[in-house]
Amino acid sequence: MLNDMLTYLLSLRGAIALGTIWGIMALGVFITYRILDIPDLTVDGSFATGGAVCAMVIISGGNFWVGILLGIIAGFICGLITGLLHTLLDIPPILAGILTQLSLWSINLKIMENSSNQPISARTFPLIFSQLKIPDALWKISLIALILVFGFYVFFGTELGASIRATGNNPRMAKAQGINTKFNIVIALMISNGLVALSGALLAQYQGFADISMGRGAIVIGLCAVVIGMALVKKITPNFLVRMLSVIIGSVIYHLVFQTVVFLGLDTTYLKMLSAIVVALFLGVPYVNKKYLAPYFKHKKKKLVVEEVKND
Repeated sequence: MLNDMLTYLLSLRGAIALGTIWGIMALGVFITYRILDIPDLTVDGSFATGGAVCAMVIISGGNFWVGILLGIIAGFICGLITGLLHTLLDIPPILAGILTQLSLWSINLKIMENSSNQPISARTFPLIFSQLKIPDALWKISLIALILVFGFYVFFGTELGASIRATGNNPRMAKAQGINTKFNIVIALMISNGLVALSGALLAQYQGFADISMGRGAIVIGLCAVVIGMALVKKITPNFLVRMLSVIIGSVIYHLVFQTVVFLGLDTTYLKMLSAIVVALFLGVPYVNKKYLAPYFKHKKKKLVVEEVKND
């Protein structure tokens, strides 16, 4: 029992590292879903694109930093395509994301030379980090995540960042104030998918391979991280920096739960469904509480007060 507990505790280090990597992807989802108010489904494809580009650069003899940079640029392009489909052709954002995501399946296969999997073992290639050395990976990815959070906190305080937030908050009012809302939407989608692709590039190095299906379900994981993070800080503070940090923490919590489920030997087939249920609960419970529970308890409390007055 003691050995099993020790094994479980040691496995949590990997879950935290993995959760932080996916937390960067969740930051991208946060930008589109919470700031821009657009559910962008491009992420399932751009996540794999970042990993595929980074892996092929490393296999070709390139430096892993170059691979990461080119992966981010590929993510920018993915977001640009979705943004242009939406703003120039007036395609609804959800459909625009789906179209880009479908196209990226074929593009990612071509990037990986028609192979569904490209290994980049740390034993063969120099990588930024690897799951073979989890403590090293943990502090490096934590540092990258913190730099990104503080960097975007500063960015969204600039004129461009504030205009993007205004576009998501009230596009009509933003447009009336002379803000180019279409430009802001495209920029936000590019930044979001750049972050998602960065996460994919980091994950490919951490796990030692890039896979065509590595982004499948990424949007659900991202939404899980966002809604869990928002639930943690909703009643504490509206501070933008704390909200972004909470997204990373939400992703870590999700992966800790995932790791616990695996350790307990439960059927992992249902994990995706569990993720969807968690998102549905976090999104639906506040509405149910506001619509049904709060009025009920308010009415019940009012009735008790009336009865007390009558008794007096």
